[in-house]
Amino acid sequence: MGLKLAERKDRAPVEVSAKDGASPAVIELSRYEFDSLQTGKEFSLYRGRGAGEVLPILVRAPSSERPEPATLKELEHEYSLRNDLDPEWAARPIALSRLFGRTVLVMQDPGGELLDGFLGAAANGSAAADTGGEPMELTRFLLLAISLAAAVDKVHRRGLIHKDINPGKILVNFRTHRAWLTGFGLSSRTPREQQALESPELVSGTLPYMAPEQTRRMNRSIDSRSDLYSLGVTFYQMLTGGLPFSASDPLGWIHSHIARQPAPPCQRVPEIPPLVSAIVMKLLAKAADERYQTAAGLEADLRRCLGEGQTQGQVSEFELGQHDTPDRIVISGKLYGRVEEIDQLASSFDRVAVSGQPELLLVSGKSGVGKSSVVNELQQAVVARHGLFGSGKCEQGKREIPYATLAHVFQSLITPLLGKSEAELGHWRGALLKAVGPSGPLLVDLVPELKLIIGEQPAVPELSLQDAQTRFRLSIRRFIGVFAQPQHPLALFLDDLQWADVATLDLIQDLLFREGASDPIKRELSRASYPDVDHLLLIGAYRDNEVDCTHPLVRTLGAIRQTGATVQEIKLAPLACEDLEQLVADALHCETAQAAPLAQLAHEKTGGNPFFAIQFISALAEEGLLKFNHREE
Repeated sequence: MGLKLAERKDRAPVEVSAKDGASPAVIELSRYEFDSLQTGKEFSLYRGRGAGEVLPILVRAPSSERPEPATLKELEHEYSLRNDLDPEWAARPIALSRLFGRTVLVMQDPGGELLDGFLGAAANGSAAADTGGEPMELTRFLLLAISLAAAVDKVHRRGLIHKDINPGKILVNFRTHRAWLTGFGLSSRTPREQQALESPELVSGTLPYMAPEQTRRMNRSIDSRSDLYSLGVTFYQMLTGGLPFSASDPLGWIHSHIARQPAPPCQRVPEIPPLVSAIVMKLLAKAADERYQTAAGLEADLRRCLGEGQTQGQVSEFELGQHDTPDRIVISGKLYGRVEEIDQLASSFDRVAVSGQPELLLVSGKSGVGKSSVVNELQQAVVARHGLFGSGKCEQGKREIPYATLAHVFQSLITPLLGKSEAELGHWRGALLKAVGPSGPLLVDLVPELKLIIGEQPAVPELSLQDAQTRFRLSIRRFIGVFAQPQHPLALFLDDLQWADVATLDLIQDLLFREGASDPIKRELSRASYPDVDHLLLIGAYRDNEVDCTHPLVRTLGAIRQTGATVQEIKLAPLACEDLEQLVADALHCETAQAAPLAQLAHEKTGGNPFFAIQFISALAEEGLLKFNHREE
């Protein structure tokens, strides 16, 4: 049933120009009746219908009467992209206005219906099941898939990454087999976007359709190939009637995208040709380098499948990706020449998870050699064991501030809890209150966000300086113990330890203390009052060329070794020329023999430093010294 708007003061006329250079037309929203197309947690979508020659419109409105600032920012961002979006393949924004008492985005309506209505999709990200719809007939699928691939190709050619492709953001006309994209509120203009670690509950996008690198647990940049993964999930659902994975919570979805392999579509629906199934599985590759590299390459393969099906009655086998050559340099996010180091990291975490014995793992090397990148590779192993990962970076200008880095580390552990349901949060609240006891105010002073979980805390009694330090260390130890548990082992990463304050270095030593160690102060404390911290992997990275034998870090590490604590070391050297050859070959999509001259030049200019090598190659492309030759693909 349509909704007729009453007269409202907030209903401003919308002035639009349907074509470039044409006189602007004024749209009065009171002339429309609105039908609901979609109701979601954050946004609802309406179709405006009016009599006469009025422009057909769509309206995306916040679902809440008091939307969060981030929700309004998404609408504003999508509107800012209006000149990049074409009505031929997108629902083009034409205005920000007021409707239903709130700010809304008005878009030109291309027609069609939302794909999720046909599929029964869980485009709001809350689905737990992997079934729920009927498989789409193959010819219909191929026709719509070709149109979708073409639309995504146009998005990428405009220098955009959609970042939230799913059936709830796709309009389709089943009569003409055309498709349009909408929902560009999360889109990015950057060719590559590095994701920071964030809580699963706070990750932006639609989790069942999200590329592994978008989960912020893959240590990989987001680029146009992330959209192709999301398109693969959508294709999977169109073909089989179900999602490739099932999960009941955000962490479950993240684990699925990173660690689980879906059954090929042809195993679920035997009528699907194996080659069409292989196309979808290529889109769903965990590593972006193994997916289609361009939407144009995908479109070409889909068109060949359609043509063979219509002329021969079947789809024969052929080599996928024959026309999938990028026309720009994409430097792979994978690490080169670091297999042994990454394996050592994962092995350390596995030992800590199984045995409970804490370990310290040191990663050293010069600036730009890739210390942080290597450590962040551990996130995949952490997710696989349902573990937790916290990190913080020491800053040169804060070396005199005690525990400055520790505050950042604890914030990275506390912030994810704020996005959990009240039932889940209640469990963590009880554990934290029990752990911190009367020392709660000390930790709240260090991490103010903790107050949002455990509430106001009574003042602590005054103690002597030495007793106060012991009390604080004990509270830190118990606090970390809440997160470091057999069911979710903990990895804590402190970067740039060469700039760590002395208090933080002392705390690292303290956390590795075990009952029976030779510390005279802790020998006087019982295990009950000073419990061991189990299932903890401490990782520290530092620039070894900035640390000499008199440095506080060296003295601390010597003291730790004397206690018998387990200390592992990884020293990162510059990349070999062979590693750069592989990097260049992957970036240019050529054989290593062809890449060798450029790799040799990069090695000479950068000494094998991976950061500087990538900057060097990127600069060559940006300055036009390295170009794609369309005549010699």
